[in-house]
Amino acid sequence: MKQIIYRFIFFTLMGWKVKGTFDTNIKKCIMIVVPHTSWFDFFIGVFFRGTYPVEINFLAKKELFKFPLGGYLKWMGGIPLDRSKTENKVDAIARIFETKDVLRLSLSPEGTRKKVTQWKSGYYYIAQKANLPIIPIGFDYANKQVIVFEPFTVTNDFEKDSKYLESLFKNVKGKVAENSFI
Repeated sequence: MKQIIYRFIFFTLMGWKVKGTFDTNIKKCIMIVVPHTSWFDFFIGVFFRGTYPVEINFLAKKELFKFPLGGYLKWMGGIPLDRSKTENKVDAIARIFETKDVLRLSLSPEGTRKKVTQWKSGYYYIAQKANLPIIPIGFDYANKQVIVFEPFTVTNDFEKDSKYLESLFKNVKGKVAENSFI
């Protein structure tokens, strides 16, 4: 019933569509969502994932998981990240995948809602270390569509792989279009 409500809101009331197919059989992956230009992206992500019968998780700074927001964020699939620790974040996140049977982790490689010219590399090295596919997802506000690209397996050539992944988003416009990646 919940999925029907999400579909009605996302497709009918909000007028969004999905281009591509999300393979719900993939149990563990890194989902890179680009561009991330607005706090509203969270809600597009919530409604998009609500149209599928799967759990999709996200990381957020641990400070957000305090009362009153913390319970809601955990219920929504949030995983708190302690950014103050000196431990390697890539290793810590890759270890989370070892403890889970199912974990589809949504990340923004831009790392901010502001304009960036280069992505952070953590998503890539997490996928590499945990041997996970990367599923690129575009939030294209100009066309009111979520674009689901084919799963990508890293080749251990960061430069080449990054250029390919970044090229997927060249015509994808975020809510704040001037902050879109390319």
